[in-house]
Amino acid sequence: MAEIAAQPFPFAFKPRTMALVVIDMQRDFAEPGGFGASLGNDVSRVTAIVPTVKRLIEGFRAAGLPVIHTMECHRADLSDLPPSKRSRGNPSIRIGDVGPMGRVLIVGEPGTAILDELAPLPGEIVIEKPGKGAFYATSFGEDLKRLGAEQLVFAGVTTEVCVQTTMREANDRGYECLLAEDATESYFPEFKTAAIAMIRAQGAIVGWTATTDQVLEGIANA
Repeated sequence: MAEIAAQPFPFAFKPRTMALVVIDMQRDFAEPGGFGASLGNDVSRVTAIVPTVKRLIEGFRAAGLPVIHTMECHRADLSDLPPSKRSRGNPSIRIGDVGPMGRVLIVGEPGTAILDELAPLPGEIVIEKPGKGAFYATSFGEDLKRLGAEQLVFAGVTTEVCVQTTMREANDRGYECLLAEDATESYFPEFKTAAIAMIRAQGAIVGWTATTDQVLEGIANA
């Protein structure tokens, strides 16, 4: 069996059962004027990982392995947006409000879209999720079963929120999870560091971590 060099120990790679999950690489989280910036965050940290995420996506496509994209978003009538989520904090604009890129995190709005550089190809699965985790109120679980996926590689934002939440959910459902460390990011570097440590603590209690180069090398040698 092929291996991917990873922490805390090598990840045993099962060819044809692995999928890449790219979490929430959306304009609202990565561009000036978007929702992330409205919360006072430095979105350049997210923009900086785009080339690495793109390389990871292209590597999976070249290997014929599935790429799944997620988008955090809500219905136009806000029927799937809990009031507690909309009212939390003190942002300059709230989910559903009109911002510089349309209504914030609403399906079909310009700011909700995945970045052009990372746009899904026709036929790739796109999960529109109203929560932090990709399994909640979506078809994600059924899609993974249909693909025959057993192992998931994760990229995207933010490491400690939507990425880690989905990894934990996947781990509970029996998937072997690996985080591409340099293809994920947080607005807070210390949060990313802590999330990575939690994921691979206690013998990969949530999952493994590796660099994009390590992941792609493992796939190439499988």
